[in-house]
Amino acid sequence: MPRIDLHAHSTASDGTDTPEELVATAAAAGVDVLAITDHDTTGGWARAVGALPAGMRLVRGAEFSCVSDDGRGGRVAVHLLGYLFDPAHPAVAAEQERLRGERTQRLRAMTAKMAAAGYPVDTEQVFALLPEGASAGRPHLARALVAAGVVASVDQAFAELLYTGSPYYVPKADTPVRRAVEMIRDAGGVSVFAHPLARSRGRVVEPSVIAELAGAGLTGVEVDHRDHSPQDRALLRGLAAETGLLTTGSSDYHGTNKTIPIAAETTDPEQFEALLAKADGVELVTG
Repeated sequence: MPRIDLHAHSTASDGTDTPEELVATAAAAGVDVLAITDHDTTGGWARAVGALPAGMRLVRGAEFSCVSDDGRGGRVAVHLLGYLFDPAHPAVAAEQERLRGERTQRLRAMTAKMAAAGYPVDTEQVFALLPEGASAGRPHLARALVAAGVVASVDQAFAELLYTGSPYYVPKADTPVRRAVEMIRDAGGVSVFAHPLARSRGRVVEPSVIAELAGAGLTGVEVDHRDHSPQDRALLRGLAAETGLLTTGSSDYHGTNKTIPIAAETTDPEQFEALLAKADGVELVTG
């Protein structure tokens, strides 16, 4: 059975592997189909394509920063995986550029707040960790804190200092999730709600929100993810069966920024083929 991992990050956003290294890591792990899904950017696509070994297939995608009603009268940050969309579509290109700007401003503001509180970090140091053109994120600040000896790991930095709602946290203006679903669809792509019930990360949406998005054009839901409990995986599978959503499984690989190995979770081949059949923005690339 082919190994299919539909959620992985490179140095084009907050991963530690270059796009070429990401492809090589996946190939060494026996991955047959890999999706590159950096945050709010398609900047790693060309390099990943160029590194594909013979026979390996690449799904070009991105993870969109979104905001959603939570189903309880509030709002919550969520992530939406977009696959095989046309990156030149005007709405997608403009929104990704805006989101990258939001990310840069947020990282500068959080770094400044920590420096003002006496932490040994500064903007120049943090941004030196970003490759040219990369989409900025909190993991870059976390890595600066590790380098400064403040914490031992990126995970510790998030748990103690950079979590949503911390004294140093700064929000950003994300895309309304329904608009993102429509935007990806209009660009010929398909959308999958990423780790929707990852409760360890903070507040999550009610299942009713996912069902409503299914009616608005959402294609699938990421079920098998390290941050989902067995109970929540079962809940999501049942919801998908009721609403016609496809189901995926993915590692959410970030290199050394997270401990999860590539292909720790994978997607069923039949579900992948059904997902592929619904997209017509850009083609699947085969090495």
